Amino acid sequence: MDTNRDETAADDVGVSTTRKTFALLEALKDEEGVTIADLTERTDLPKSTVYRHLQTLTDLGYVIERDGNYYVGFRFVELGEQARSRRVGYTAAKRAVFELGQETDERAVFIVEEDDEAVYVHRYGSLTNTMIGHRRPLHSMAAGKVVLAERDDDGVSRYIEEVGLEAITPNTITDPDALFAELEQVRDRGYAVNNQEHMEGLRGVSVPVYTPDEDFLGSLSVFGPTSRFTDDYVHDELPTRLRDKAGEIRVTLAYG
Repeated sequence: MDTNRDETAADDVGVSTTRKTFALLEALKDEEGVTIADLTERTDLPKSTVYRHLQTLTDLGYVIERDGNYYVGFRFVELGEQARSRRVGYTAAKRAVFELGQETDERAVFIVEEDDEAVYVHRYGSLTNTMIGHRRPLHSMAAGKVVLAERDDDGVSRYIEEVGLEAITPNTITDPDALFAELEQVRDRGYAVNNQEHMEGLRGVSVPVYTPDEDFLGSLSVFGPTSRFTDDYVHDELPTRLRDKAGEIRVTLAYG
């Protein structure tokens, strides 16, 4: 009997099962109530498989069933909050984002990098937190440029090779040489700018946030419509405001 082969086959089955579970969760997350028939169509999984996975997720509390419709459960909120607070600095950034949004009357966010993507951790300026946890390409955002500017040339080259420079808008930087030049500018002036590179009509400014030990924590940003985000506002007033808030996060981490 080949024990290793049996174990490998069992592992493959486990991985396949996990992928199916998350395929269902991805299909559920953007909808307000989905039926088994809808999920079967969207995931191309057999109805029996969909039903079996949903029953398990429902039993565990991660999915809720009401009148034949399935919803993502609040158990995921608990997991999400744990992720947002796993580093003390992430919690400290929450207050800075709120104050920054209040003071500027614009949208403010704190973003971290995970698996070569920008992930929204905190946000101010919307009635909902639907962007929390969403992922965006690093090269198309001011916050992402701040992340890339922390890397050496080899690290940036690896990002370009493995992720690519997709054109999100006509203004997105897609030329490697242009990106390297932009990141050098970010390092020199200490802040990054998004000139309608992720969404047409929006500009943004971002600065790095460091811990007292000089470890890079994430990016603090403000963004808004081009009508308000004039060059003076983008290059003079906002970088100063953002640096002040980043400094406050650092002081909070140092002294509590």
